[in-house]
Amino acid sequence: MKNQITFAPLLTLVLTFCLSITAIADHHDEASNLSSIKPIHSTNFGIDQADIEKIVAQMQAAVDGEFIPGALLLVGNSDGVGVLETVGMQSPGRSTPVNKDTLFRIYSMTKPIISVATLSMVEEGLIALNDPVSKYIPEFDNLRLIDQENGDISSAKNVMTVENLLTHESGLIQEIFSPNSTLGQMYGENIKGNMTARELAGTLGKLPVFFEPGSAWHYGHSTDVLGAVIEVAAGKPLDVLLYERIFGPLGMNETTFFVPVSKKFRIAEPIHGAMSDNTIVRPLLSGGGGLNSTTEDYVRFAEMLLNNGEYRGSRIIEESTLELMLEKRIGPEVSREFFFYGNTGDWGLGFHLQPTDGTNANGPHNYGWRGIGGTIFIIDEENDFYMIYMEQKRGGPRGAPFDNNVAQLMVYEAMRN
Repeated sequence: MKNQITFAPLLTLVLTFCLSITAIADHHDEASNLSSIKPIHSTNFGIDQADIEKIVAQMQAAVDGEFIPGALLLVGNSDGVGVLETVGMQSPGRSTPVNKDTLFRIYSMTKPIISVATLSMVEEGLIALNDPVSKYIPEFDNLRLIDQENGDISSAKNVMTVENLLTHESGLIQEIFSPNSTLGQMYGENIKGNMTARELAGTLGKLPVFFEPGSAWHYGHSTDVLGAVIEVAAGKPLDVLLYERIFGPLGMNETTFFVPVSKKFRIAEPIHGAMSDNTIVRPLLSGGGGLNSTTEDYVRFAEMLLNNGEYRGSRIIEESTLELMLEKRIGPEVSREFFFYGNTGDWGLGFHLQPTDGTNANGPHNYGWRGIGGTIFIIDEENDFYMIYMEQKRGGPRGAPFDNNVAQLMVYEAMRN
């Protein structure tokens, strides 16, 4: 551990965080990277056995209460894994326990992967942060703005840039996060289920934006459009691009947009509601939320980030590039009206920036993101660890005794103790 952890204020802070490839290569025989940390290096990041038992009991309570069928929690760093706990089954009515190879729909945990791929292309001069989106998606030329009060549409004053897509300051929204707005309803009327990423981006480009690009933060289709932009800039499909730049070098051979039918038995399913069948190949390669992955695979991505852009000899992005991604982007000129966390925290180029000391907004931050299916990952550079929590949920009753918010809360509390 790099520093003594004193995170009492974080316990309240975390509770306010309440969100939400076609297979290119078969998984090859490769040794697992989930090796346990030897006691000489660390004592489970300061988490003792009593703390682990308390965490597992809460996880099990979520299973026993039929909120979820199963879950996995992992805490590790480049030395290895200090905590790896699982409870329950992959799916309701099945007898296969959740494990490191269980396949989860990671939804918006796709976004940081797309963001890293984009910045790797920035390094090579294939794309620039200040490039207009219309350079790659011409439908965004002559951008229009909708008046949120009366629905009037006028010409936008600002140009939407690649950086705006990375920071969610593009003016693009998503129907699920703004269902009662006129623009949200327009999205519902115009977006079709059989679109490609390029077709989706073109459709959005023909519609007005919710606000002037760069003037506010709003979650939405920004990273879907970004996926289409880097496809055009690279001249290749998104699944191929991601494999070449991230998945191949990291050995993430089970992180794909669609799961082979032969692996269907490893896919986690929720108790409540239904999730789409991710063995069915569809036209859309969604940069905003289309990937499936295992804990084993996502550890490689998390460890690469914790190790300043490099994973066991494979450099994905330069350390200076990652530092750029972790700079705060919600300045005083940017409205936080729609920011999930109000005045708390910030946003970088593709990651949340969450203070680890609730009394010091300018102090150390962890970073990462979550998926609407219940997954989350965080990277804490100051204290040299990453955390990954995997579950699969789709609606259901509120008040689960354990979820991705509680996972952060209990891990930090255990470290503090």
